[in-house]
Amino acid sequence: MKLDGRRESTNVQDRRRSGGKAAGLGLGGVIIVAAITLLMGGNLGDVFNVISSQGGGVVTEQESAEFTAEEQALAAFSKKILAGTEDVWTAYFEQNGLGQYVSPTMVLYTGTTQSGCGTGSAAMGPFYCSADQCLYIDLSFFSSMRSQLGADGDFAYAYVIAHEVGHHVQHLLGTLGQAHQQMARMDKADANRLSVRIELQADFYAGVWAHHDNAMFGSIEPGDVDEAIRCASVIGDDYLQKKAQGYAVEESFTHGTAAQRKKWLSLGIQTGDIRRGDTFRLSESQL
Repeated sequence: MKLDGRRESTNVQDRRRSGGKAAGLGLGGVIIVAAITLLMGGNLGDVFNVISSQGGGVVTEQESAEFTAEEQALAAFSKKILAGTEDVWTAYFEQNGLGQYVSPTMVLYTGTTQSGCGTGSAAMGPFYCSADQCLYIDLSFFSSMRSQLGADGDFAYAYVIAHEVGHHVQHLLGTLGQAHQQMARMDKADANRLSVRIELQADFYAGVWAHHDNAMFGSIEPGDVDEAIRCASVIGDDYLQKKAQGYAVEESFTHGTAAQRKKWLSLGIQTGDIRRGDTFRLSESQL
């Protein structure tokens, strides 16, 4: 991505701890375990319990070392991407009569942190909490994305951040709250199916952001879209479950298949039109 000269967002809380050492499995070892816990219907607390029982993903020792150059570069990159989402969605909301766009706060942390939705852990990956309108990222997740899933590249990382901001857009539009209310009245299988629709729409919104960010700043370079599409495919429920346990359980899908995630991200990038992303009105075969 072309990000030279781009501003960094100030809507950031930096809770990182420098030089922390992880015990047990470490982030790379527990990411798939945590993913399966979520895919099987668990919540943030369940994931934290799994990680704690394995002794991994939690910072247990502090050192006085400064952050590495790579970590600082990722922090600056993440702030620029967040700033890009602020610029795009502020303009998009205003131009389309959607009201005022209120930016989320990005929380950078190490190991574990408290959120309005409970304890968050690096091993579960970035997440958005509508209760406090924050998105949470342990930057080491990007290294694990590369080493554990083979998903790499700045635009792939940008897609991950933009997806979480997509949940914030859903929150502002009322979509997320309505869906969560419906899920609370459903059995697990139906709630999982509704969760897939939420996640695919967030993928679509990430694509809408990319479309308009490129129009504003000329940010997309050759190969960037391929990076994001590759990332979307390897974080599909079917891919992650097969990687972790050798088979996929469709009833437990909560984020969508690799093919679905690629489809909706691509559609957002191509159209840049939020009206094309109503995943809630489509049949299962249309997703």
